[in-house]
Amino acid sequence: MAWLSKRRSIPDGLWTKCPACGLMVYKREVEQALEVCPKCDFHWSLSASERIAITLDEGSFTEFDADIRPTDPLGFVDREPYPERLARYQQKTGLHDAVVIGRGAIEGREAFFGIMDSNFIMASMGSVVGEKITRAFEHAYELRLPCVLFTASGGARMQEGCLSLMQMIKTSAAARRYRDQGGLYITVLTNPTYAGVMASFASLGDIIVAEPKAMIGFTGARVIAQTLNTELPDGFQTAEFMLEHGFLDRIIHRKDLRAELALLLDYCQPTFADGPPAPPPDA
Repeated sequence: MAWLSKRRSIPDGLWTKCPACGLMVYKREVEQALEVCPKCDFHWSLSASERIAITLDEGSFTEFDADIRPTDPLGFVDREPYPERLARYQQKTGLHDAVVIGRGAIEGREAFFGIMDSNFIMASMGSVVGEKITRAFEHAYELRLPCVLFTASGGARMQEGCLSLMQMIKTSAAARRYRDQGGLYITVLTNPTYAGVMASFASLGDIIVAEPKAMIGFTGARVIAQTLNTELPDGFQTAEFMLEHGFLDRIIHRKDLRAELALLLDYCQPTFADGPPAPPPDA
């Protein structure tokens, strides 16, 4: 068995296990497929920077309101003080909070974007997320641009209590005001989009699309099943289930998302009554 000693060990980090199909897949293949499992098409979650890199035109994104930071209005402590939790996730992600907003383009079509990042406390919606989503609608109107939001969230941020819940009203009102002004609002639901985010601005798009197999809902399926004391249908709360029941307009694979969003931005223009889209700053 001397040959065993001559075998080369497999370097760490070359393979990863797909959480959907359970198979070991080559990381390079996953990366080349835009963080999609080559075996079962499971879509891994993306950070805000990854989403911008693969979806928007290179160099087109200009971030807005980057310096807004969360505070600790309730002096909240669970397993650790809220400020310490925030500092830990800020260091981990390089973000101040769970959403990035800014102006950009997809295949030359200008729009205003908001991208939620589930790496930051599961993209829970606190006062900063609510404020930046609201500002995304306001900036979109000021610039006379469509608004495209990529959602991914576990819901409201418990560490901010009722201030977090108030963001549902705030963002919903901002979405309605933008629509009344003639704006075009597109939501892209990614895995997972749940609870307060889903019950507010994520479900209010003029056009609602989702990535394949994204989990979408208000309350988790297990809680619903236990509360109603019933069995839920197969595929409950998946994007495919939502499409079948009329909640989504389309399911779009990540490899097709750029092209499909560009088509939507071509076909569905805002109807602002007081002017065309503003040119970019360097125009």
